[in-house]
Amino acid sequence: MARRLSAPVKIGITGLPGSGKTQTLLRIIQLLEEEGVHVGGMVTEPIVEKQRRTGFQITNWLTKEHEVFAHEGFKSRVRSGRYGVNLPALEGLGVRALQEARESADVIVIDEVGKMEVESETFTQAVIETLDTKRSIIMTLHKKSRNPLLQDIRRRDELRLLEVTPINKNLLAFKIVHLITGRSH
Repeated sequence: MARRLSAPVKIGITGLPGSGKTQTLLRIIQLLEEEGVHVGGMVTEPIVEKQRRTGFQITNWLTKEHEVFAHEGFKSRVRSGRYGVNLPALEGLGVRALQEARESADVIVIDEVGKMEVESETFTQAVIETLDTKRSIIMTLHKKSRNPLLQDIRRRDELRLLEVTPINKNLLAFKIVHLITGRSH
């Protein structure tokens, strides 16, 4: 049974690299799903090989389909630090994840709208279309980026920007769930 949610809210989670933005988002998704809320969208998770991060994969949260999006071993003209970026994964799976979420999810997540994603005009457009829908959205944003898409997102009146720190990350997950469901636990 789908829960009735409060009016749609748009939340941006910022924080320095390593502050726990994705972990916080995954915790929020878990809490929402425990309440019967249908979550869709795109999550970016690190790929760790032999105890070190070698890349990232993106996952369509509705279908659990995933693809490697950035990896040390990729030969690509698009680079982010030491990673080669696989733009077709983003423009295929990433864009489709947002499209499917706009059609059927109660809450849409977009994880790590940051330096890597914004090389793609197609993906940028999908993010903007998603932000314009009447659904609750939780996105994690790269804190320091001067990227035009991020600046546009930060300027939106309806967006609440919340910063995750190592100290508040557990509380922040509950606070955001409360903002979305309109009630506390």
